[in-house]
This record gives sequence, C-alpha cells and structure tokens, in this order.
Amino acid sequence: MRRTVTRLADGRQLIYFDRRDDADRSAADTRPLPDRAPASELRHDPLLDEWVAVAAHRQSRTFLPAADDCPLCPSSPGHPTEIPSSGYEVVVFENRFPSYGPGRGRCEVVCFTADHDGSFAGLPPAQVRTVVEAWADRTAELSALPGVEQVFCFENRGEAIGVTLHHPHGQIYGYPFVPPRTRRMLDVARLHPGDLFAEALDAERAGPRVVAANAHWTAFVPHAARYPFEVHLYPHRRVPDIPALDEAEREAFGPLYLDVLRRLDRLFGFPLPYVSAWHQAPVRTDRELAWLHLELFSVQRAPGRLKYLAGSESAMGAFINDVSPEEAARRLREA
Repeated sequence: MRRTVTRLADGRQLIYFDRRDDADRSAADTRPLPDRAPASELRHDPLLDEWVAVAAHRQSRTFLPAADDCPLCPSSPGHPTEIPSSGYEVVVFENRFPSYGPGRGRCEVVCFTADHDGSFAGLPPAQVRTVVEAWADRTAELSALPGVEQVFCFENRGEAIGVTLHHPHGQIYGYPFVPPRTRRMLDVARLHPGDLFAEALDAERAGPRVVAANAHWTAFVPHAARYPFEVHLYPHRRVPDIPALDEAEREAFGPLYLDVLRRLDRLFGFPLPYVSAWHQAPVRTDRELAWLHLELFSVQRAPGRLKYLAGSESAMGAFINDVSPEEAARRLREA
C-alpha cells in the first residue's frame, strides 16, 4: 500500500492511499483558501456528565452542491477541489469544517472512491481493502495525538440521515473524550460477571438472526435492535481496534460487508439511507474490555416511511422498534 502525504493550501493534511506504486500525487492545491476554522468550544453538561461541542463555524459548511461543483471529486481544469489530483483511489484529509478543532480532537474526511455517482456497496473488494488500510492508518495516527481519547470511523449515507455531500465518503473523529455510548458499553462489560461481548457474539452466532458469515466475521441483527434494519458485524477474535486486525481478518471483512450493504439496498429496491459506525476501544482506558465491531443501521422502515427519533427516543433514549429483529434478519437473508 502506497501512502502519500501532502498539504492543502490552508495547511490541512491530505493523504492518498494507493495500491499502485506509480500513482502520481504531485499536483498541488492552488486555491486561495481562507484561514482554517477556529477550534470548537467544548462544554460540559454536569447533569449527564457529557461533553457537547459548540462549532458555530459549521453553519457555513457546503450543503448539497450540484454534482459539477462537488468538493470531493478529483480536481479538473477550472474546477479545483479538496483533492488536487486528477484521480484517486482512496483519500483522507482534514475536514475544512471540523466538529472538533486543532488541539481539541481532530476530524477527517475519507473519500472511498473518485466516482461521484458510486457507493460503498458498489466498490470491488480490493477497493474496500484499501479503505480498511486507510481506517487502520488513521486510527493509529490519531490515537497518538495528544488529547485524543477515542477514534471513531463512520459513514452517513443518504439525505434522510442528514448527509450534505452525495459523493461516497465517510468521516473519522478523534474525540477529545470517551463518548457516552462507549462509556456505557464498557461500564456494563466491567460489571458483567462473565465475558459480555464473547457471550453476546456466541449467542447470536447460534441464533436465528445471522444474516451472513465467513471464517472470520459474523453479521447479525441484534436481539434488541433499536432500528427497523440494524446489522452488527463482529470479528470472531477479540481485538480492540482496526489496526489490531490481522491480514486474514482485513481481507475477509470486505466481501462480507459488501454482501450486507447490497442486501440492504435490495430490501426496497433503492439505496437505503444508513449510518455505519465502527466501535473501537478508547485510546488509553478499558482496552482489555472492548471488542471491535461495526454497527450498521437504517431509519427506513418501509418504502416512503422513516423511523423518526421523536419523543421517547430523542428525549429519553428509550427506543421502540417497529420491525421485529427476527423478521428483519429473515428479510435480509432473502434479499
């Protein structure tokens, strides 16, 4: 894997990931960019012991531009973008409108492909492997930054989720704190009399909600799924984060993940909106308790119908699912 590091016109880091050793990444960013965004403000909620980022500069971020004005496409004559090269395989760069700014975490954008009209589900397995290598690289590097407590790789897909750029891309957050969901999960694991994650995975692998599996990974709808269509992907071996996956596990992830994504898209005959979220161990605490896994979920419950997180879910965090997990798993297996 070839890794080429460069800088954008305002000083932000950009990294190309290529399988080819002869890829030319010498193009420079010549745009007259304004100064970088100021650091966000972190505020502590004492009632919930949670941190909230106030990032007012994000109000002016790019919002659903036309395809010929996409900032994530390769640069072309008369149309310079965030990626100076005229083509790329996978590229990562510092977000121009970060939720967490310099010195208080870090936010990066991951472009999965140069094809504006593509999708993660349409990538060949070799391209997914390049994405996995990019995730592993960025997790390791961000984990070494002062003040970063957890690295979160994720993809938001579809306007129903709130996507503001249609180009296939994900993001990576280097949180300056351990987020509430991770804290809660690891607190439960610490208090559990046995091995919480191992027991949960063993039960799901033996149960009726497995969607797909291979020698190294299992994809299943969890027993207490919160969303109409929710699939978790677990490696069979306990590892804390993506860099800890071995070669066989990295290679086996792509085909299974693509299988799950394509099943989701076949459910209703159109690209399903979803959130795909990697749960990795914190950088400095409870790493021995964690078990790397990916949680994928959609708010689409039927054609033309979304599950809105209204009163009970948004206000109280108490979910009510309209689709039984067993029915969701059956439909995904048949899709």
